[in-house]
Amino acid sequence: MRILLLASAFNSLTQRVQVELRDRGHTVATEVVHADHEVRDAVGRHRPELVVAPMLKTAVPEDVWTRHTCLIVHPGPPGDRGPSSLDWAIHEDRDTWGVTVLQADGQMDAGDVWASTSFPVACVGKSDLYRGEVSDAAMDALALAVERFESGTYRPSPQKGHTVHVRPVLRQDARRIDWASGTDGILRALRAADSQPGVLDDRLPGGPWYLHGGHPEDRLRGGPGEVVATRAEAVCVATGDGAVWIPQLRRPRRSGEPASVKLPATVALGRSLPDVPEMHADPETSAARRTFADVRYEEHDDVGFVRFSFPGGAMSTAQCRRVLSAYRHACRRPTRVVVLGGGRDFFSNGIHLGVIEAASDPARESWANIQAMNDLVEAVLTTTDRLVVAALGGNAAAGGAMLAIAADDVWCRSGTVLNPHYRLMGLPGSEYWTYSLPRRVGPDRAEALMRAAEPVGVSAAQRMGLVDRIVTASPSDFGRRVTAMAAELAADPETHQRITDKKRVRARDEAAKPLVAYRDEELARMRRTFFDPGAPYHALRAAFVRKQPSRPVAPSMRAPSPTI
Repeated sequence: MRILLLASAFNSLTQRVQVELRDRGHTVATEVVHADHEVRDAVGRHRPELVVAPMLKTAVPEDVWTRHTCLIVHPGPPGDRGPSSLDWAIHEDRDTWGVTVLQADGQMDAGDVWASTSFPVACVGKSDLYRGEVSDAAMDALALAVERFESGTYRPSPQKGHTVHVRPVLRQDARRIDWASGTDGILRALRAADSQPGVLDDRLPGGPWYLHGGHPEDRLRGGPGEVVATRAEAVCVATGDGAVWIPQLRRPRRSGEPASVKLPATVALGRSLPDVPEMHADPETSAARRTFADVRYEEHDDVGFVRFSFPGGAMSTAQCRRVLSAYRHACRRPTRVVVLGGGRDFFSNGIHLGVIEAASDPARESWANIQAMNDLVEAVLTTTDRLVVAALGGNAAAGGAMLAIAADDVWCRSGTVLNPHYRLMGLPGSEYWTYSLPRRVGPDRAEALMRAAEPVGVSAAQRMGLVDRIVTASPSDFGRRVTAMAAELAADPETHQRITDKKRVRARDEAAKPLVAYRDEELARMRRTFFDPGAPYHALRAAFVRKQPSRPVAPSMRAPSPTI
């Protein structure tokens, strides 16, 4: 079938729907639209048999939905209506929630139901939940709805049999934090607001601030609302019965100005940061502790696990260095396998465009950040005394995708989407992609991937050699599955031979062309881009992090969305 996707942003769910429907044999076009005339124009140009809206913030015009079946993906159960459905589910501490695929009509979220499914509400941030359980449920329901439509015999059911619950926008007055209250309630408010809109708060120094993300702390204490410590650029704020870690802050937007940039909390606070201790996290901090650590090291059954998780998957210079330090620690341990990642959300999206944008000299910060990413990838590529596995529980893009394919094995959770390219940000690329990508998919396909700048689903990625194993697991179960698979790999008698072969191949490749040559060639092009004030990269970066419209580097390309 010819299917047209209409979306307000080319976000994670829209990308997943595109790649999975194509993998099912459909011809899929995607258009980012913001106004009625753009919807009409897209439908007129593509003449679809079916219209699907994975994430559309505006209503479909009547003259479109009366002539075409338009399926809307709503992140709520049948009968639920409103733009803050998922926020309310977390705010109200629901155990289960749902996704409904309904037909567009004259009232938002009120159309006939084509399919619906439920999912468990994991104790994670809204954006993580959206990219995980919501995305899985949405894809299951949408696949069923498309099959039903294609059959030509199915008739959707009216919502009259369901209890209708119209939910208003969850505004800041309902999200407001009372720091003297309990930690669990505060964390729930923070989870319901991440990554947008954040929780507006005026208690932190230099406020007001939007708070993004939250993690519990089981030992530190202080007066409610008091900043008591820092760690890895996050701040620890005392509550009525404990404390929480806030990893990111953002200034409220001033009238007439573009959106402000989310930044690591201590970076955002700057001189407003009080004189509090830096509580360095031991990489081997027990996973059983309720505390914040964006990088951890664990060891089980001859396997070392370097686990890391950063908001939005972006890795600043400092964050790259923390991962590299943990990785070097892992390589000093007597293990046969090292696993990178293994968490449930983003693996990595490469350099941190927000930190770069806010830097006093974005060109120099870009250069420092790309060097730090290259140092990490180089450490993975030059590890020849054990096997390295990249375990992707969530999406990866740009330098993060190249970090993954630098490993010996790439294991991806089903539903993961890869964007192994840089072009949409106006960059030629780095992180040894000119070595690693052709090594996996061949030189012609490597060039095609970089040129096309399209998302790749895991099934297609496995067929072309980007991915070695697809792990069918829920987001919450992915880590356990990876742990068991890695133990099996470490115990496999063939692993010793694989390590021997790996060392030989690395020596052969180094003799043919040293890794430093790939790095120097790539970074020479990157440096010219970074330090050229007129390079498109600077405008594209600013538009991306400040959520402004931008002109893509090629007319056919859609810029990825910084939203969930």
